[in-house]
Amino acid sequence: MTSSPLAGEFSVELSGRVIRHYRYAEERMMRTMGGWIALTAELPAKLVLGRHVWDCAQHADLWGRRLPELRAAAQKSEPPNEAFVRFMDLLERPEDRDQTVERLVGVYRVLKPHLVAAYERHLERANPVYEPPTRRILERVIPEERRHVAAGLQVIARLGESPRVAEWTRRLADALAEAGGVTGDGTSPALVTIDVDGVNTAGDLVALDSAFDVTKVEPDLRGRVEAHGRALIEGDAAGIAADVAPDARDAVLGAYARLPRGANATEIVGCARLGAQRVVKTRLSGPPGSVVIQQRWQRDGAAWRVVAADVVGAERPA
Repeated sequence: MTSSPLAGEFSVELSGRVIRHYRYAEERMMRTMGGWIALTAELPAKLVLGRHVWDCAQHADLWGRRLPELRAAAQKSEPPNEAFVRFMDLLERPEDRDQTVERLVGVYRVLKPHLVAAYERHLERANPVYEPPTRRILERVIPEERRHVAAGLQVIARLGESPRVAEWTRRLADALAEAGGVTGDGTSPALVTIDVDGVNTAGDLVALDSAFDVTKVEPDLRGRVEAHGRALIEGDAAGIAADVAPDARDAVLGAYARLPRGANATEIVGCARLGAQRVVKTRLSGPPGSVVIQQRWQRDGAAWRVVAADVVGAERPA
């Protein structure tokens, strides 16, 4: 891997190959996160993904622009092997609306910490005389990726985890280890804990306090939400329509048309403030299982009206 102590460990050819691997990881992660934004209902998660997509695009561009200086084609991405492609395929898999935490875990607990470790190892080995451009890129992306990890972990902690998350983390780590990591040589650990103490995430986290809390429902809104839930259970079309803002009626009723039949109970499970609106999660349950609806309510004069609704989770009975 080396030519001489003065030149350092990275030949021009090796540097180009490794940077193509980095660009593949950053580019594909950018595309994956961008696609998840529309699937993610929880506002803190949606916004942190949106902010970090831009940074990932910048990182991919930096690596792509470095390549011609290494006698390689510009802006070219290349996975280290097919196993790394399979790892990325696996990371992309959680697409259900109730899999937000799995999506975040794949990026912020597995892939990004691994990239930080790989980048730091590269920076330690990169020759300061012959490789200052690569070192400058690493010195920029390492703190940004570390900040991403810190912000993502805070959002995960706020959303909470289910027992399935530990198994999902293990599956991803195993797949990444099988690939030998982002460089394919197994030199950086697949699952690594990054020290994020003292990392400033103020610019990354927006609406973190909008996490759902059932105690945030105002009494008059609670009454409307509960009555609306009963109307959904009873199939009271007129009552349902009366609670929905006229300009949102088609979209909201379209979302309700996807609800399974047979629910016999309704329960408010969370509420978050979003400006003048309230984002309310309601669970409908019965013999077919349970489904969670996320509605946005807004005052229309003295009354609360539904201005948006979506089905964000469903569970079948064991």
